[in-house]
Amino acid sequence: MKSFLPFLILILSLLLIASAPLSAQNHSHPLDPLAWQEYWTVLETLQEAGNLDGKTRFSHINLLPPDKESVWNWKGTGSVPRLAYATVHQGADTYEAIVDLNKRTLESWVKLEGIQPTWLGEEFGKMSDIAKEHPEVIEAMKKRGYEDLTLIDFFFGPPGYFATAEQIDRRIAHGHASDPAGFRNSWGRGIEGLTIVADMHSMEVLRVVDEGVVPVSETNTDFDAGSIPSVREVPGRMIVHQPDGAGFKIDGHVVEWQKWKFHVRPDHRVGMVISTLSYNENDEERKIMYEGFLSEIFVPYMDPAFGWYPRNFIDLGEYTAGGFTNPLLRGLDAPDYAHYIDGLFMHDNGRPKHVPNLIAIFEKESGDPSWRHNSTEMGPESRVKRDLVVRAAAVVGNYDYILDWVFQQDGSIVVRAGATGIAEAKPTLQKDAVEAGSSQFPDDAYGRFVDPHIVAVNHDHYFSYRLDMDIDGTNNSLQIDRLTTQVLPDDHPRRSVWVNDPMIAKTESEGKLKMMMNMPALWRVISNSRTNHVGYPASYQLMPGMTALTRLSSDDYPRRRAGYIDHHLWVTPYRADERFAAGEFPTLSLPGEGLPKWTAANRSIENTDIVIWYTMAMHHMVRAEDWPVMPVLWHSFELRPFDFFNRNPALDLPKR
Repeated sequence: MKSFLPFLILILSLLLIASAPLSAQNHSHPLDPLAWQEYWTVLETLQEAGNLDGKTRFSHINLLPPDKESVWNWKGTGSVPRLAYATVHQGADTYEAIVDLNKRTLESWVKLEGIQPTWLGEEFGKMSDIAKEHPEVIEAMKKRGYEDLTLIDFFFGPPGYFATAEQIDRRIAHGHASDPAGFRNSWGRGIEGLTIVADMHSMEVLRVVDEGVVPVSETNTDFDAGSIPSVREVPGRMIVHQPDGAGFKIDGHVVEWQKWKFHVRPDHRVGMVISTLSYNENDEERKIMYEGFLSEIFVPYMDPAFGWYPRNFIDLGEYTAGGFTNPLLRGLDAPDYAHYIDGLFMHDNGRPKHVPNLIAIFEKESGDPSWRHNSTEMGPESRVKRDLVVRAAAVVGNYDYILDWVFQQDGSIVVRAGATGIAEAKPTLQKDAVEAGSSQFPDDAYGRFVDPHIVAVNHDHYFSYRLDMDIDGTNNSLQIDRLTTQVLPDDHPRRSVWVNDPMIAKTESEGKLKMMMNMPALWRVISNSRTNHVGYPASYQLMPGMTALTRLSSDDYPRRRAGYIDHHLWVTPYRADERFAAGEFPTLSLPGEGLPKWTAANRSIENTDIVIWYTMAMHHMVRAEDWPVMPVLWHSFELRPFDFFNRNPALDLPKR
């Protein structure tokens, strides 16, 4: 009996914890993601209010961001109100619910008019059986040699919205078919020229568009290990080992490393959120950023055919059913020695699901120096550079994205997005570029051949990052350092030099900027309350990396729906409800939502709490080397301290 007593105590303790009311469950940080029981609190509260039944569906159940000032002032004790919001589907109607998780009360229940919520996971295949029984679909498939559609896949997703009579006031979907039989990679097996236009609310096929028969390519594009005939040798095994453990500390979702401190959480819609970022300088935690995350991705395709021109995807607002990010593969997507963070997302019915390895945190030494100099007087001096990487990965249909925040010892942060996965492609009648080159209507007019009878279609990627910078507090401004040419006097040996012509952006219109190589400028968020030791305002610079400008015409509907792509930089005054660059509900949305709508008021952005939005873009003309799976293509930008410190903050790195 005596040996059984500790076990009995343990069991009773666990039962007490499990049965504790939510109000007694303490959260270590007000920005922590929703806990398992909190999802159920939302569902139970809605049920008690009569707003939940077996047919109710959810696009999102997520933490409603608490008051910003309360979070900054939170010191580990005391409570901050904890609320959740839910986007609720009730038949053809959509509601927004706000639930107080501690009080278990429904604070708000509002019907949303004139919007379409994010696509549900079940909707992608919901029309499949109906489509297979439609006479026009059956006829079109017979023309392509298919008598039995049992093994044919149909996929229905939201098309680009053009406000046609057919689309207005409908939850429109476009359906496409593929023949995956015998292949693992079905992305090269699309049945071209056939589009099924459907209404997801009435569950009916509105019309079938047949642009002509194109045989499915028989080229095998599988790339799993068993499909590769010979695997190269990679000699010289490498092992990274930290015998003393990791060099960072994690308490819940709060990370401390090399003077950095921040909160990180998985997020159903945007994948990962970095919050309350500060840097410890001489025992003072200096604020840098309240919140940073990927706000939206826009991917328009460049083919005018009916089956392709509506493919202009607003990924985070349309395609995040089940959660934007996916589990990282240990030792493959991130090192074995990384610290992995699990998370909770939800099913369409709102019930939580556990997702492992959503975020990886690890240190990395690439062999680069943080700084160096070799002089006769001091001799060689160099310091080893070590970074902290915070990583998530997403799959959106055919594309995968690797999303990194890389913290550096010199106070800089590199934000990276790596595109990989499978380029979307279509079968063609013409075999290759040689045959297409002799045709008046080449099949590679809007893409490039990547295999016989397969063309990968040209497209773009536009990433929008929302960065709520708080440089030594919230009293900030945007300074634009314009580098201009100064012509020197006629009697001077030099003819010209460049000088800085700074300006402070006063309103939102002055904060809409493009990166132009022929008109260079530095973009800096400056503190209006603190200077460095020589009198310059403390600041952080947003330094763009490789990016692009849109080639779509200004009157093109897709460009107008994702208006944030018009500029590389937008600056807005902080508003808690302005979080998504293309608007909160971009599915089948009208033009002008999000940043264009908010900034039309031309609000003041001087000496106030500001948010900067950075657009990072790439034009993708697919090459043969991107097929059948694309090597990771990285794009990045950097947040750099600029007069934030008095000297190089990495001077104190140890010498090895």
